[in-house]
Amino acid sequence: MERQYDDTREHLLATGEAIMLGKGFAAVGLAEILGSAGVPKGSFYHYFASKEGYGVALLERFFDGYLAQLDRLVADPALDGRAKLERYFGVWRTPACGGEGDVRCLVVKLTGEVSDLSEPMRLQLERGIAGVIERLAACIVIGRADRSIPPGEPADALATALYQLWLGAALVTKVRHDASAFDAASRTTAQLLGARVA
Repeated sequence: MERQYDDTREHLLATGEAIMLGKGFAAVGLAEILGSAGVPKGSFYHYFASKEGYGVALLERFFDGYLAQLDRLVADPALDGRAKLERYFGVWRTPACGGEGDVRCLVVKLTGEVSDLSEPMRLQLERGIAGVIERLAACIVIGRADRSIPPGEPADALATALYQLWLGAALVTKVRHDASAFDAASRTTAQLLGARVA
């Protein structure tokens, strides 16, 4: 019985994520999610109190997976600190710029929209983004210890600046439908990180 609960809830969240990556949050109704998932309306309210509650769970699920991937990158002994950051930001080009400015990241897709619509969803985004920045700061600390990143401003401040730079580049990419914003972000990232210590 518990397994069925987990599977149905997960199925609803996975279905909704796929739809919202294309349309956003406000433009997607529960009927569309339920129809695509093949789940009756009554079942939805067994798992979620409201569409807003569903949105919070959707973001929580997204960040759980995203931060787990980042944890694996931070822990990868084959990469120095700088290489960890280069790999992380290098991946942004593919999911955020797939073809015609397609977006495959809920943070990029929903941040501007739901931050004004829902305080609980905004708080979930804030927590998730803080988790990303914390892991990027860990990469910077590792990089300074292994001398792939020179000393400089505090790791958390640099990590915040880098994340905001790339998030902005992803949003501009949605408008331009090309990778020029990512090219600029790559150049600025190299400048912010500085040269490897000799």
